[in-house]
Amino acid sequence: MKDNELENVFKDLDFDVFETPEHHENEFLKKLEKANKADGSKNERRVVQLWKPLLLVAACLAIGVFVFGEQLVPQTTKGTDLASVSEEMATTQDFYSTLIKTEISKLEEQQTPETKKLVDDTMAQLQQLELDYQQLKKDLKSSGNDQRVIYAMVSNFQQRIALLETVLLTIEDIKELKSQDNESNIL
Repeated sequence: MKDNELENVFKDLDFDVFETPEHHENEFLKKLEKANKADGSKNERRVVQLWKPLLLVAACLAIGVFVFGEQLVPQTTKGTDLASVSEEMATTQDFYSTLIKTEISKLEEQQTPETKKLVDDTMAQLQQLELDYQQLKKDLKSSGNDQRVIYAMVSNFQQRIALLETVLLTIEDIKELKSQDNESNIL
């Protein structure tokens, strides 16, 4: 069938059997609005009902952390450092830490363009020794203050100091050789 024939078939048929009442559209919109309000309040109730258990769990967790958190903090920090073993080890750790900081500041003061690569390499080695020390701290906690771990921690400090002293001596040698080269050029 062509489009014109199809239009003619429906043209002759009268589909308007009933007339809509005069205020039908207004009544329909009022009912629609009322239904939307009812659905909105139901959705709000559902959201509140879903959040109640979650808020209850969150409140319980917050209370638990507040009440028991103080007891948990000392347990996680206890035994994680050489200073936590004894007073003597605390003194030892402070001594080595201070000495290492002093040697690092000397090293940074001695840095020149000629020694930059040496200083950078030394700092990388110190960083690796620090990472090893962090692992030793974890081992100390899990081992329950094992003497071998304590010795390894002290040895780590000694390795750092030895490295720094060796590099500082090497830098002094480089400076001395440079000054000797300059003196020989003058003669």
